[in-house]
Amino acid sequence: MLIDEVKQALRVASCDYYDEIKVLILAGFHDLGIVDIKPEMLDTTQLEFDPLITRAVVTYCKMNFGYLSNDQYQKFKASYDEQKAQLLMSSKYTDWGGSNA
Repeated sequence: MLIDEVKQALRVASCDYYDEIKVLILAGFHDLGIVDIKPEMLDTTQLEFDPLITRAVVTYCKMNFGYLSNDQYQKFKASYDEQKAQLLMSSKYTDWGGSNA
């Protein structure tokens, strides 16, 4: 399950942050939707997600969880922005062009 994967990436073992993590996951999907990733790739009712979408959402959560130093935030933001850019270059993830790679 995606929430378990995010919790593991955030090094969170308890359920204390469940609601915050759930909101971050949804925000990550919405953020990808803003840049025109295909809606079917972002269907949160799925049980399993595309690995690149999953990786981007996990990185989004890491970028926005807790109180990171500015250096840590910038590192995760750069990684997330690069992941979004790569998704946008493939017609698998968008409707407006690019290659099928």
